[in-house]
Amino acid sequence: MTSKVAFITGSAKRIGACTAKRLHKAGYNIVIHCNSSVAAADELKQTLNNLRPESAVVIQGNLTDYEQLPSIAEKAKSAFGRIDVLVNNASAFYPTPIGTVTLSDWNQLIGSNAQAPLFLSQRLKDELTMNNGVIINMTDIHAAKPLASHTVYCMAKSALVTMTQSLAKELAPNVRVNAVSPGAILWPEQPLNEDDKNQILSEIPLNRLGTEADIADTIHFLITAPYITGQIIAVDGGRSLGATSKA
Repeated sequence: MTSKVAFITGSAKRIGACTAKRLHKAGYNIVIHCNSSVAAADELKQTLNNLRPESAVVIQGNLTDYEQLPSIAEKAKSAFGRIDVLVNNASAFYPTPIGTVTLSDWNQLIGSNAQAPLFLSQRLKDELTMNNGVIINMTDIHAAKPLASHTVYCMAKSALVTMTQSLAKELAPNVRVNAVSPGAILWPEQPLNEDDKNQILSEIPLNRLGTEADIADTIHFLITAPYITGQIIAVDGGRSLGATSKA
């Protein structure tokens, strides 16, 4: 029996790599995607193939370059001859205070967070339809409650929320489309001082960061939940509920 295949963008490191391991454990063959993190992607591929031979491959490409998207989708489909799950995980994230926004910022943030998920979904639509497949998008709680000085990023994630809901209608009944909306899971790669970290933790009712496994497990749940589509699942320790009161 041919193993089902999950294509996960931005899966060399962090949440993407954890998701690859989680779905591999569930029996999926994995198409690992990276842009510049080739060494980390190759290491993950070797780890997965040591567990189950010929169960993981790496494809490389720049998701913010529209011209590369057809090739990336085709390489993903050709790797194992099918695609059952598309996880649009890759995401650029950094501040863009108004007055400093450039076209390069727009292309990086919109390109990775909205443009690539749309055009990869479009390119793989027929394959996913044939396999009763699933699309999982990685949104953000700040799509609904924007983060100061991150206007372009929040715009992109808001577009991705709408895309999730719209495609859930358009691609039904053969393809289910859902999204996971993380809160504070990992500290950003740009360093934060301790006061900033403490402020973020004070906004989380569970008073701690989440883990990569929390996101990966939610993605796996949505893949295996046959009557859920068009939903945005917040995995944020309650942060999206707003300020807590101890009174």
